[in-house]
Amino acid sequence: MVMLGRKPYVAARAKSRKQKLADRARLRQLINQSPEQMTVAVGDMGYRTEMDLYAGKYSGGDLVEAALTHNLEHELKEIVGMCNGSIRAIVEVYTLRFEYQNAKVVLRAVINDVDLDKVSNSILPALNDINTPWLKMVENADDLRSAATQMRRMSFGSELMSLPDDAKLADYENALDRHYFKKSLTSLSQKGADVRFLRDLLKSEIDHRNILNIIEAEAVGIANDEIIELLIPGGRLIPERAFSSIAAGGKRAALDILRSANRFEMQSFEEALTVSKSENSLDSVINWFKAREHALLQRMSYLHPVSALPIVNYVALKVQEVTDLRLIVRGRLAGLPPEVLEAHIL
Repeated sequence: MVMLGRKPYVAARAKSRKQKLADRARLRQLINQSPEQMTVAVGDMGYRTEMDLYAGKYSGGDLVEAALTHNLEHELKEIVGMCNGSIRAIVEVYTLRFEYQNAKVVLRAVINDVDLDKVSNSILPALNDINTPWLKMVENADDLRSAATQMRRMSFGSELMSLPDDAKLADYENALDRHYFKKSLTSLSQKGADVRFLRDLLKSEIDHRNILNIIEAEAVGIANDEIIELLIPGGRLIPERAFSSIAAGGKRAALDILRSANRFEMQSFEEALTVSKSENSLDSVINWFKAREHALLQRMSYLHPVSALPIVNYVALKVQEVTDLRLIVRGRLAGLPPEVLEAHIL
């Protein structure tokens, strides 16, 4: 097709697909349905083909989760396939993160000795050929090191192999995060409003992860000078030059840095911290960060309509829909009350 790959065409297709995603009202209806009703409802939301594909093998939550994952993997491959040239390069910066997530799935499955059937049933559905290499890694790995060795030829392989033999799961996951953000920010070196905006989003994600790590580190008693190993370079609110201040002052130093930032809603954030302390949970802080990132993603949909941004916006919202649906179905099957799920999703 002549139009395939051109920015106006792909942006229009992304916007059209975005309109089909479930809105908050539909998710609220789903939360209040019975498990049997939920299975039918998820199929009606655009996942019927995948539900039918897996119906002969799975049922209940396993069926829904396999269908959701398969659909998402296919959708990501298809949306990237519509793009070419510079627009594809920008979209792939965002979609690349899912390769790193699959690597984390393999590592977690290995360290927790998760049965291969369980991984192939829902997390990395075996009926989707794209998951075959990852499942083979799970099957052939005895420990974290052997899993990392199987990934040595991937873009992040040398980063994993540079870790010591006694490295923990957190060390491997931190190495993956560092590599993804470094590679992505380096890739976004060209000029353009869409490039600049996506770079700002990635920098915000880095800041959020770093702030959360600092708060969590203090809560579990990690020494300030050890926190540096958990931080990812590239953020804007807490730049790398401020890491030495964090090493000396920990959470208090981080909050002082945030108070001096121009584009950070400190009062609102401190309210989330107060709730977090009273509930002895990081949920309020995590939700605050999610809302901040969501606001950035929403701006993508209209700031530069003929660019890569509407496509990235759609991909992010599609991933969020699958995440929400998975949480709703698993949560209801586990007996969680609707109000608890609404608090985390709506």
